[in-house]
Parts: sequence; C-alpha cells; structure tokens
Amino acid sequence: MQKSPTKARWTDKLQDIWFFIRERFDLHEGKEEEAETIDYIRKNVEFRGANLWILIFAILVASVGLNVNSTAVIIGAMLISPLMGPIMGIGLAAGINDFELVKKSFKNLSIAVLISILTSTLYFSFTPLDDAQSELLARTEPTIWDVLIAFFGGLAGIVAGSRKEKSNAIPGVAIATALMPPLCTAGFGLATGNMYYFFGAFYLFFINSVFISISTYLIVRFMHFPKKEFLDPRREKQVRQYITFFALATIIPSVYLAYNIVTRTFWEKGASTFIATEFDFERTQVINTKLYYAADSSHIEVVLIGDKLSEDQLTAIKKKTEAFGLKNTFVSIKQSGDAAADMNVLRSDILKDLYDRNMATLEDKDKKIALLERELEGYVATAGQAPLYLREARVHHKDLQRFTLNQVLLANAEGKVDTLLMAYAGFQKRPSPAELARFQEWLKVRTQADTVALIVQ
Repeated sequence: MQKSPTKARWTDKLQDIWFFIRERFDLHEGKEEEAETIDYIRKNVEFRGANLWILIFAILVASVGLNVNSTAVIIGAMLISPLMGPIMGIGLAAGINDFELVKKSFKNLSIAVLISILTSTLYFSFTPLDDAQSELLARTEPTIWDVLIAFFGGLAGIVAGSRKEKSNAIPGVAIATALMPPLCTAGFGLATGNMYYFFGAFYLFFINSVFISISTYLIVRFMHFPKKEFLDPRREKQVRQYITFFALATIIPSVYLAYNIVTRTFWEKGASTFIATEFDFERTQVINTKLYYAADSSHIEVVLIGDKLSEDQLTAIKKKTEAFGLKNTFVSIKQSGDAAADMNVLRSDILKDLYDRNMATLEDKDKKIALLERELEGYVATAGQAPLYLREARVHHKDLQRFTLNQVLLANAEGKVDTLLMAYAGFQKRPSPAELARFQEWLKVRTQADTVALIVQ
C-alpha cells in the first residue's frame, strides 16, 4: 500500500529534523582518537615530582584563600590544582576494563588526598587566623546542588578531554566542582579539632569525586572506547568481575548518599516554607530558627518575640507540618516570657544581629583610621627632618638661618585636593636667583620630591 503524498512529506520532514538533531549533538565529530584520549588521561593520573609540588603549592594557596575569605584566591588555586587527573582516571579505567589503571588511579588519588590534608592541616596549625570564614563554612556540608554540579561537570570534563582541540573545560570543571577547598577545610577541621568540619568537608570531596568518576564512566561507555583485551579469557573474566565489584561498591553508596542529600534538601525547603507561611503574624515576629534533620525524626525550633500565641494556635500550627511534606518532624516554639526563652537568649540573639550588621562599618572605620595614621606619620617624619636639612644646606649656603618643610594640602578651582611639599627658608642676606635655583634643586633631590614649593625670606 502506497503512502499518501501528505504523509510522505511529513515523514521526510521528521527524518530531516532527526538527522539535523543527530548532526548537532554528535559527540563523535571532532573527537580525538580513543587511544590518544586514554593516553592523555593516563598521563595526568600520576602524582610525582613537579605534579606533587604543584599540588602542595595549590593547597597552600587555597588554604590562604579560605583563611582570609578571598574567593579570587580560591579560584586561582583550583585552576592550579591537578586533582582532576586520577578522578577521571578511575572512571576511564572502569569504562575500558583496565584494572591496572584503576589501582594506579586509586593509589595516586589517595596520595594526593593525604598530601593535601596534611599540607592544609600544617598551615592551619600555624596561622594566627583561626576563625571559620564563610568560604570555609560553605564546604562543610554537601547539598543536592553539589551532586548535580559534580555530575554535569564531570560530563563536560570527559567530553572536552576527548576532543582533538583541548578547551578550558577541564580547569572549569575543577573550579565548578571545587575539589580542593573541601580538602583544605578538612585540614582546618583536623588543625582545630573540629571533627564535624573534617567529616563534612571530606564527605563533600567524596561526593564530588564519585560523581565525576561516574560521569566519566558513562561517557566512555557511550562513546564506545575500546576495552582492554586479554589473551587469557579467565584473566579477562576476573578483571571484569573486579571492575564490576568496584563500580557497584562506588555507585551504590553514592546513590544512597545522594538520595539522603535530596531528601534533606527537600525537607529544609519545606521547613523554611512552613516557617514563613505559618508564623506570619502582625504583632509576633520570628527572631531565630534552627533546623535539625534526621531520617527518622527531625526537629524545627522557632523563637518568637511579641504578643504570645495561645495554646490552641500553637497546636494548630504544629499539626500542619505534614501539609508541607515534613513527616516525622517535631516543632518546638519558644516565646518571649516563656521560661525556656528567657531574656538572656533574646538579648544574645539581638546583639548578634546588631554585631553582624555593623561589622562592615567597623572594618571601614578601621581602614580609614589606619590611612590617617599613615598620613600623620608621613607629616611628622617630613617635619622632623628639617634640622638635618638645615645643617646640610648651610655647607653651601652660609647665610641660611632658618628652615622648615612639611606636606600641605593644595586645593584647586575644580575642587580637587592634592598634597604638596612646601619649604620655608630664612636667609641673613637674600641670595642671588642662581643660588636660590641651586638650593631648590638640591631640595628636590634630597627629599626625592617631584616639586618643592619654596618660600624665601
């Protein structure tokens, strides 16, 4: 049975669209030879010599960045870091059944992690700045977004690594997935004895590493990289079993961890929505909230100030948790006037809020004071040199009796203000113009000033 002309035209259009999509999204276009890509990744697995020293220096740079809360320094350290190599090596090895490369990648990654944590621990043990800044605290607890970033970043990294023309995607993946800052934060946890920071940061590094490896494995299998061949079929079967065991041992815990992260993220979002919706009163305000998530029993703590809510209102609010997806969640509400929420707690919260809001103003004032002190020191130092200059100048100008100089502010008609070095010289007998010119030139050389305004009496 022949197709109708209309149906045939639609079929041709759909085929054209399908071919267009396949051509646009074809990963094989511009692809490097598989052997070259494998060799490229294999070379970046090894940590020895220069690679190891670069890692140590990058860890120190990242630790300083976390210590002084500088995002730019942290990004620079992540660009230097060679940590991506063994992580992608693990995914590649699993994809091509190369058990020797799996062992080599694991060994070098373990060395890199150990060196990184030891280096950062050593730094944070000696630095005088021992406060946990916001950049450091951000690496103590992974979220679902960290999982997604690691997975999609790993996909971008292996696709870029398989191209003939290498792009800046791999350094970008290192920045996006933030492999190095969690290791530095783990070192901070060890140096300060805070195991919560250590395990939280190491957990984040583990999540990032696992999902980068998984994404590398998936792309290697999707692009049909050649698998390692063995002359002995029994040896090949044994290696496949090892690789399968390794893949399952890595993927199953990571899926479980990712599920817990997703569950906690949704719970925290529901808890925030619950508080914002159910505690919206005209004469009662929420001044503090704390969220404690656990798989079997979670806890929301809310502190209120203002008009007290009745017991009926509190009971009605607590019953609405399941409507926000908060199963097995206990809500405790503390109000001003309750014994549990005494004025000391409220005063502490208010003072903390005031302190946080005024820190920027205080830091700005400190900078201005430091600037003024430096300027004042400059003025005092300049004026203090006048007796010395007088003695030196009298060697060539015997009639010079009085002398002083100082920095002054000079304003112009446009409203701009600049500094000017001004000198006053009192002579017993007024010198000739040539002698004054030599004296003024000597002052410029002696004071190393571009311009010296000279007043002669």
